[in-house]
Amino acid sequence: MKPTAKLSEAGQSLWLDDITRELLDNGTLARYIAELSVTGLTSNPSIFDHAIAHSEKYDQEIRRMTARGYASEALFFELALEDLGRAAEMFMPVHEATAGTDGWVSLEVSPLLAYETEETTAEAIRLSKRANRQNLFVKIPGTREGLPAIEEAIFNGVPVNVTLLFSSDQYAAAADAYMKGLERRISAGLAPDVRSVASLFISRWDRAVADKVPEPLRNTLGIAIGTLCYKSYRDILDSDRWQRLANRGASAQRLLYASTSVKDPKAPDTLYVKALASPNTVNTMPEGTLKAFADHGELGDLVPRDGGDALSALDQHRKAGIDIAALATRLQTEGAQAFVDSWKDLLKAIDTKSRALN
Repeated sequence: MKPTAKLSEAGQSLWLDDITRELLDNGTLARYIAELSVTGLTSNPSIFDHAIAHSEKYDQEIRRMTARGYASEALFFELALEDLGRAAEMFMPVHEATAGTDGWVSLEVSPLLAYETEETTAEAIRLSKRANRQNLFVKIPGTREGLPAIEEAIFNGVPVNVTLLFSSDQYAAAADAYMKGLERRISAGLAPDVRSVASLFISRWDRAVADKVPEPLRNTLGIAIGTLCYKSYRDILDSDRWQRLANRGASAQRLLYASTSVKDPKAPDTLYVKALASPNTVNTMPEGTLKAFADHGELGDLVPRDGGDALSALDQHRKAGIDIAALATRLQTEGAQAFVDSWKDLLKAIDTKSRALN
């Protein structure tokens, strides 16, 4: 049995953090679904920027859409919805077989709206209606301004992938926004079965402190953060508040481990996948990490329900001079800015290609 199949049997969903038209056209995504237990897919501006700028697969459609008056952001969403719509169809069998728990794809709202609550909410609702796919998440950042947008989107029946989470406190705030949206639906007489995942970024922690901690602590902070968030996740599912929602038909907002490719070339390339195996969670990984785990990955002990020694590991980092709370805030801010920069690069690439083709 492949390591990816063992991870799936342990209860963790494997999602691909990548999408290109080549993956769709040449059968690679279909093969990953059939052979590597891939049950979902995520995307972001960087992924689409690389896909569109470095492929001729989009040229004909860009030429056609430009002639119809589409440009920049509007043109991008047409291209993205086409790709994600095809992927969503491929994942529909698993979506139906798991009663909506799995088989999702994700599309991000414009990162330029990360600190604009009302605009993010309106865009999330618009994109969800435009896509018209029951297994498509709209990605909304878990920033302070994003939290009320998450609540409002959930209340409006929009499935949400909360992105840019870096700590258990940020995760808990996202979970609270999700539950508020569901509670409002129940109060309004609406069904509470609106799905969501909460995406916790892992590897950026270790990259941020790589030159600030002693060697024994290298590549341990991201795992400690992920383990502690798993405890918070399980605590929320055990809470009276969540149990009341579940009793009314709500489904868990699953914890999703994102940014699980290893940035340190000296570390094992499957480090985070092995360390963060846990039931009823998701690990979304780039193609290289997926193939590496399928080839030589190992399934170790599952993440302990009580968080294991995560608090001790965080305390060791504090003693080494790392302000965990401040770093979490900084990483979220930097992450939002990185998405903005990628978004601008993406739109520039689309505009450049549109001019060249016409």
